Amino acid sequence: MNEHYAYMPHELLGRRVRDIASGAEGQLMAVINENVSPTGIERWMELAYIRGSSGREFTTAATNVEPAYDQPKTAGGR
Repeated sequence: MNEHYAYMPHELLGRRVRDIASGAEGQLMAVINENVSPTGIERWMELAYIRGSSGREFTTAATNVEPAYDQPKTAGGR
């Protein structure tokens, strides 16, 4: 497997964001277009790297990133 990747621009880089899939929040550190396939067939995806309050980073699809607000959103407010 080739380890190719490319950093992508994103309007929320460096800002506090929320992963809509998990509800976890943190600072958006990078968005990287990565080959996520463990096989020889390439599958590219834009992954967002978010640093949580613990200092550990986690990833999610870049399309799952939204700005974090002071108050959590309710299901009716989405």
